[in-house]
Amino acid sequence: MLTRCSAESVRGAGTDLHKLNSVARVGRASWSQVQQLQQPARRRNSTLCWFEVFQGNLQPISPWRWLFSVVVPVLIVSNGFKKKSLDHSGALGGLVVGFILTIANFSFFTSLLMFFLSSSKLTKWKGEIKKRLDSEYKEGGQRNWVQVFCNGAVPTELALLYMIENGPGEIPIDFSKQYTASWMCLSLLAALACSAGDTWASEVGPVLSKSPPRLITTWEKVPVGTNGGVTVVGLVSSLLGGTFVGITYFLTQLVFVNDLDISAPQWPIIAFGGLAGLLGSVVDSYLGATMQFTGLDESTGMVVNSPANEVKYIAGKPILDNNAVNLFSSVVIALLLPTAAWGFWPME
Repeated sequence: MLTRCSAESVRGAGTDLHKLNSVARVGRASWSQVQQLQQPARRRNSTLCWFEVFQGNLQPISPWRWLFSVVVPVLIVSNGFKKKSLDHSGALGGLVVGFILTIANFSFFTSLLMFFLSSSKLTKWKGEIKKRLDSEYKEGGQRNWVQVFCNGAVPTELALLYMIENGPGEIPIDFSKQYTASWMCLSLLAALACSAGDTWASEVGPVLSKSPPRLITTWEKVPVGTNGGVTVVGLVSSLLGGTFVGITYFLTQLVFVNDLDISAPQWPIIAFGGLAGLLGSVVDSYLGATMQFTGLDESTGMVVNSPANEVKYIAGKPILDNNAVNLFSSVVIALLLPTAAWGFWPME
């Protein structure tokens, strides 16, 4: 009797143990399924967090801003192509630069627009005179992708960094509240004002100046069109070109920025633009006088940028071309001026 009870107890215990094992297997299977279901969600959450960290202050972009950023640059570039201000490659490059600056900040867009329109007008102005002075003169300018890149690469990079830091939209320039974003805004403005100042100087100076240019390094008189040659008219034109871009940026701020009444004064933007245009022209002239070859073709009497047998040396070494000089000038001004401005910028 005792033996039979013990055997039944053992069988019962074995049955219970078997049931527990079955329950455990079911539990493990269920937990595995739950983990598999949770893994995509974890991956999605991790990806979302990564994008939020990478994009900084992530903000949605309105459909109207998308539409404006696509349509308006297309219209402007198409018009520039028809008027021979841009060639095919320049038009494609202009679309990229225009789209990025427009979607980032409308103040960026208007500054770029005024630089492009004013430069195109001045390039065509007195074209018959410039043909006799410049061996590389093209009707209307016909800027290619290299020229667009050298003038637009720095602003485009800064616009992308601005969107990562602050998100798309317009902000007041206020170092006490938004130092990094304000620095980027001024840096982009400096790059555009630098390009505008150099273009205005090179297009207006040779035509209106009554006195021959002087080489910026030695102050000797040089032929018109010499790289690194400066005149009073050219320097004043560069100041006006930068100021023109600064005024454009300032007026756009007044229209699109809402909290100007509780922010630092914005009027220094105008003076900053003028200073960037003037200093940009000076830096460009110095680089042109030292690192860009200039010679006089004795057979044609025209200034050329490449050494040859019948070319008389004037100044510079054949290290950089005009596009590279423009790019380096833009980089120098964009890096130095905003940092210097921080020490003088008025606070709220």
